[in-house]
Amino acid sequence: MSNRPALVSAEGQEAELFRNLPSGRVQCTACARTCQIGEGQVGFCGIRGVVGGKLYLLDYGKIMAAHVDPIEKKPVVHYHPGSKIFSVATSGCSWACRFCQNYDISQRRQVAGIEQTPDELASQAIAYGCEGVAYTYNQPSVFIEFARDVGRIARSKGLFNIFVSNGFDTPETVGLMSQFLDCITVDFKGSGETDFVRRYISIPNAEPIYQTLLELKQRTKVHIEITDLIVPRVGESLEAAEKLCRWVYDNLGPDTPVHFLRFHPDYKMMDFPWTPVETLEKHVAIGRKAGLDYVYIGNVPGHPDESTYCPGCKGVLIKRYGYEILEYNLDEKNRCKSCGHKTPIVGPLSKSFADDRFVSVIS
Repeated sequence: MSNRPALVSAEGQEAELFRNLPSGRVQCTACARTCQIGEGQVGFCGIRGVVGGKLYLLDYGKIMAAHVDPIEKKPVVHYHPGSKIFSVATSGCSWACRFCQNYDISQRRQVAGIEQTPDELASQAIAYGCEGVAYTYNQPSVFIEFARDVGRIARSKGLFNIFVSNGFDTPETVGLMSQFLDCITVDFKGSGETDFVRRYISIPNAEPIYQTLLELKQRTKVHIEITDLIVPRVGESLEAAEKLCRWVYDNLGPDTPVHFLRFHPDYKMMDFPWTPVETLEKHVAIGRKAGLDYVYIGNVPGHPDESTYCPGCKGVLIKRYGYEILEYNLDEKNRCKSCGHKTPIVGPLSKSFADDRFVSVIS
């Protein structure tokens, strides 16, 4: 919990995810830290604070970043391939990653940003030709009441909603997600190995992430993809990766996409090297040995394991270079054109992508 000076007055909007404690404090339930916050104080995230005995989302409607991205940048590769996404963020975060590439947004423990209403954001997404809204760059569950309000309007306008998340959430958070969320990519970082997450992320362990994924699988129809940032020297354990892949296979299923991402130096870890490509390839081999059908390497443009391969005939289903799609060998029912294998990919290739950016479709 923050030691910032007392808040002068309530700003933003009253939060929904909290409970009042006998001690007089308010316990926030938006993330697994469940901060117990006193009057005039804010939680670890810096944007949820108590005024007049009530918890407020202080940065409700205050946008720190908004960009148009390809969906593959999230990374999401099995949900509406080729879509353009309107990516938005507020300030604050539930983690304190020492390597965060968005630290100027996520680690900014102050209320800041440009005022935007939920309707304005959804309308902007449509105006820019986007097919979905992504809540990203900082942890979206810390501003989930605002994300929910945007998401409901976005969905009513025909858009889908994506969280780029650390998964460090609660059952209450998943309950709100079920009202509007269509897709989530959850990033373990260092395969969730306990010593790594304690030292470099400042959380006790990764158990809440596993619980969030189970809640999502059991209670919602949200499409799930897993990412794992592999940090050289300190977060590259093959044993931890094997444990994670086996858990995904047993609990989420072999069709769940798993992305092993290349680390690059940033923020407080500028003295670390890029992840060797050979290290990522070893992680991919572990994922496939565990029985996972769709294992990817991320942040290495041109690597063969950026692409999607058919579990049936091993042919190329979607060939990628970075965020670009070079070949698309699925029929209208997302079956392999060569052998007919039915894939778990959701939605067709985006028409806007095919019109504006698509390099070639193999028919």
